[in-house]
Amino acid sequence: MSQPLPSVHPAAAEGPRTRGGWLDYAAPVRFYPLAGRMAPWFFAAAALFAVAGLWIGFAVAPTDAQQGEVYRIIFIHVPAAWMSMFIYLVMAAYCALALVLRTRLSSMMASALAPTGALFTALALWTGALWGQPTWGTWWVWDARLTSELILLFLYLGFIALEAAVDEPRRAERACAVLALVGVVNIPVIYFSVQWWNTLHQGASVSLTAAPSMAATMLAGMLLMTLACWMYSIAVALVRVRCILRERGEVLQAASREAS
Repeated sequence: MSQPLPSVHPAAAEGPRTRGGWLDYAAPVRFYPLAGRMAPWFFAAAALFAVAGLWIGFAVAPTDAQQGEVYRIIFIHVPAAWMSMFIYLVMAAYCALALVLRTRLSSMMASALAPTGALFTALALWTGALWGQPTWGTWWVWDARLTSELILLFLYLGFIALEAAVDEPRRAERACAVLALVGVVNIPVIYFSVQWWNTLHQGASVSLTAAPSMAATMLAGMLLMTLACWMYSIAVALVRVRCILRERGEVLQAASREAS
């Protein structure tokens, strides 16, 4: 007479399941190895886009009829300015998720993005000064666009300093999230400043509602450099968030498995 088979719990019979697909990677222990695998690919993409963008911008694009060769700084200045605003918006979105859903990884991603955002903001201001001196005859003016971009740099630096000043991580995350969300009102001021006020800064050369006011090769070089900056930002954020996870002891088991 055959013996009855032992009962098996349905969950065990199905084997390991994915609770929510990509949402599972919101858990630090799952995100840590994924970030390690993705970062080198984004670094490689950033290098390829940068080489192509710089080659088109400095070797293929024609000389500007009015500004001559000095206009070529646009291939660094404009992508840096775009990324300075875009990264802050992404950082603020992560902070909002952290406050509403209390996801620790969202706060860590915001912290990982802040130094890169500050870097691009400083680069936009520096290259803008280099461009402004031969075209405006001065390194700096208290123009609405320049002033609001400088405020953005102070917001990034304030975020980084506030996080370092508060010893308890959860309190630091909440305080930084509030600062980031309050400071997000500066982004539309930067973008629309040339429309709201009479400024020295020229209007947008690329718009979603109008044809670009530049040659196709110029536009291609600028967009390739923007993609390079975007890929670089993602790669650096992935590396930095892995460091944050290890510093806070969130993924000691995953890190030890990866090292072995």
